[in-house]
Amino acid sequence: MAKLTIKQLEAFTAEDHGKVFREDGGLVAEVRAGVRGVTVQFSYEFKLDGSRTRKRLGSWPKKSLAQIRSERDEARTLVTKGLHPTLAAKAARIEAQAAIVATIAEAEREAAENKTVADLFDEWISDGVSRQDGNAELIRSFKKDVLPLIGKKPLRSLTEKDLLTVLRSVKARGLNRTVVIRSKDIGQMLRWGEKRKPWRTLMADGNPADLIDVSKLLDHDYEEQRDRLLSPDEIRELRNIFERLERDYEALPAGQKYSGIRPVNLRVQCAVWICLSTLCRIGELLKSEWRHVDLDRGTWFIPAEATKGHKGKRQDHHVFLSAFALKQFKQLHKETSGTPFCFPSKDGENHVDTKTVSKLIGDRQCRFKNRSKPLAGRHHDDSLVLSNGTKGEWTPHDLRRTGATMMQELGVTLEIIDRCQNHLLGGSKVRRHYLHHDYAKEKTEAWRLLGEKLSLILANGALGTAQTR
Repeated sequence: MAKLTIKQLEAFTAEDHGKVFREDGGLVAEVRAGVRGVTVQFSYEFKLDGSRTRKRLGSWPKKSLAQIRSERDEARTLVTKGLHPTLAAKAARIEAQAAIVATIAEAEREAAENKTVADLFDEWISDGVSRQDGNAELIRSFKKDVLPLIGKKPLRSLTEKDLLTVLRSVKARGLNRTVVIRSKDIGQMLRWGEKRKPWRTLMADGNPADLIDVSKLLDHDYEEQRDRLLSPDEIRELRNIFERLERDYEALPAGQKYSGIRPVNLRVQCAVWICLSTLCRIGELLKSEWRHVDLDRGTWFIPAEATKGHKGKRQDHHVFLSAFALKQFKQLHKETSGTPFCFPSKDGENHVDTKTVSKLIGDRQCRFKNRSKPLAGRHHDDSLVLSNGTKGEWTPHDLRRTGATMMQELGVTLEIIDRCQNHLLGGSKVRRHYLHHDYAKEKTEAWRLLGEKLSLILANGALGTAQTR
């Protein structure tokens, strides 16, 4: 039949409902009357593989007649190629969807490959670190010192030089201690990323923080202040040494005990663990008196006159003992409770010299001393050398630094760590006059966290190196 025209379509009424019209080229039109008025449903009728079938083309007036014929022509072209137009359209949709998926995947891959240091920082702050201040200090310090310089840098191209640029910019302000802190925080973030996708694949060439030697960035006089820290392995090793020396000495025949290496005095052992777990100064500890230690309440009071002052200023210090520290004081109490002093002198009339423990520990690391022969009445061996000496000598003050660093790693704020160390904090006289919160709760929590960490470290068992030394 002749081609349908727009006028014919517009002339259809409800009375034409169900009528079917055909035109050359396989176009079939069926009149439908409903609540929305008269519409004409179009389809393309064709024969393929010996079977006659149809492909729906939509309806007029939703589609124009020209659009319907155009779609019929496209379908007819596919049929002449032996393709079913409906299946071909479905295949095209699948291919288009696959192309979209591939494009998205490629975009995501490129985005992952180009993730920046700032992206890592955001995820680390959200999921990888939880410090007591809600990470406020970390966020502040990174936004000030780190992200402005390397935040937009793709992590995959981050280098040792980039990190040095950050640390040198801090050093240029004369902040040696801040250089150390920034280096540790950056290292902690990158080590967290090394263990997780997608960050670990972006550091396929290694962690650039491992190549940084912070000591080379610091002032010479700062290096002389020491930055020696005892690692968890060394803390365990020290405990094992104490135990081994006691066992070995007890196993010696009576006639050989004089020439054998004596075990470390139990009082000295207690001093070591108390310094590590309370952050106290060794001099403050050795001057302590039992009247200032309350074993029932788990407190230790250090009066101002027993503390180390700065420019003539001193302050009282209250230590809230963790279960770990309290255990050491109780052990010490069994040894010296018959005197007023926790660490009494030989006659019991005073405390021991405040350098006693430092000298004893140093004498048992004689390889680091420039001595041609032992000092009279002093030890002269390497029984307390840790890590085979690769990290150098350690001192009681290093225990204080180690404990403070562990607190920082546990998320304790720098202000609370300072207060646990009894540092004199600055601030206006007006503020100091009106603000009298003693931070007892915060300090108690900090010492508790440290004590539990030390207990966990020591509960993890002995090291093979310590056992075979």
